[in-house]
Amino acid sequence: MSYELIATLMFSTMMLMLLTGQRVFGAIGFVAVVAALLLWGDQGGFDIGFSAAMKLMKWYPLLTLPMFIFMGYVLSESKIADDLYKMFHVWMGGLRGGLAIGTIGLMVLISAMNGLSVAGMAIGATIALPELLKRGYDKRMVTGVIQAGSSLGILVPPSVVLVLYAMIARQPVGQLWLAGVVPGLMMAGLFIAYIAIRCRFNPVLGPVLDAEERAAIPRSEKLRLLGAGILPLVIFAVMMVPFVRGWTSLVESSAIGAIAAFLAAVLKGRMTRQVFENSVRNTLGITCMFMWIILAALAFGAVFDGLGAVKAIENLFTEKLGLSPWVILILMQLSFILMGTFLDDTAMLVIVAPLYVPLVGALGFDLVWYGILYTITCQIAYMTPPFGYNLFLMRAMAPPEISLRDIYASITPFVLVMAGALALVMIFPQLALWLPDLVYGK
Repeated sequence: MSYELIATLMFSTMMLMLLTGQRVFGAIGFVAVVAALLLWGDQGGFDIGFSAAMKLMKWYPLLTLPMFIFMGYVLSESKIADDLYKMFHVWMGGLRGGLAIGTIGLMVLISAMNGLSVAGMAIGATIALPELLKRGYDKRMVTGVIQAGSSLGILVPPSVVLVLYAMIARQPVGQLWLAGVVPGLMMAGLFIAYIAIRCRFNPVLGPVLDAEERAAIPRSEKLRLLGAGILPLVIFAVMMVPFVRGWTSLVESSAIGAIAAFLAAVLKGRMTRQVFENSVRNTLGITCMFMWIILAALAFGAVFDGLGAVKAIENLFTEKLGLSPWVILILMQLSFILMGTFLDDTAMLVIVAPLYVPLVGALGFDLVWYGILYTITCQIAYMTPPFGYNLFLMRAMAPPEISLRDIYASITPFVLVMAGALALVMIFPQLALWLPDLVYGK
């Protein structure tokens, strides 16, 4: 049997196991270990899984994962996010669509504190959505706002997905995080521009907060809420400035961020036993899940490397089919959107990374830049019907008056905005590479 056929059989077996509902790490790891034993027997097959485990345990930047997850859960469980929304509610309510614009700002700050899109979705759906609906905002528009805003969590640092990509693609986490800053802020700016323009031409979609209600809030309360909104920015600055300046390593900065978030909750009197226990339990669960997935992906990738499958696929596309590197890259992105209709970002990455990442490098593209393209494409895939990840999360969290039809209809303009942002980053790679080149070039 040819190596190409073996690689195809491995990939198809893995997809079949995933369709049966098996856990992602179980399906990928099982196929990797069984294929290694059948190919190389007990002389080399047993070493594949063991080597992957040792590589995982020796990867020092992995320590950032539990630190940032803990930081996000502390800020979420201690209800600091509630103060953030109140701040945007008070300060942005006087603008047309101001509360929706403020919700995008809230999502950016939540993303900078957490690194997971699910956290932004949960906070947006439970805190912002009921208020927006009560104030008479169009239900389809605000549903799209929360879905689009929460997707920024996997792009804006400290993105957990980019940590996973860094491990599999063997790229520096710090460069990937910096590469996500400008595209993430650009996308948030495009969302805000869309909301502002649409509400200007159709004010009923985002009515201005009642003048009497705004006047009833004393200036002292407004200033207090402004301070609450500045707190996450202070935590982010305390964490990232020493790293960018070269005073601390990435792991040390993540520890500073976790400690700063913990102290903020303590000083506000919100670090109860229940908050601490929930934060630690959730951190442990998510960290272990990611470690198992990375372990399975490394083992699967090692078998693929041993088979030379990447070289065979490169020859198939470039020599036999005669496709240009850009056409191959676009086909890769389209495949991510297709897979994103029934898989989450982690599953997509570990399934195709052993194939795509080496192929992208062989085609001459920058792997840090490609990490940002992958992440933006995942954001689009999250919101693509019929089975987009965010669509069903929103359905589970939304109030009864928002139907699945409303949720599907809400995402079209935001998906188009995100596709435009993806095109800009593809056409102008320096949007992603400028900041890491500036910082690491010193």
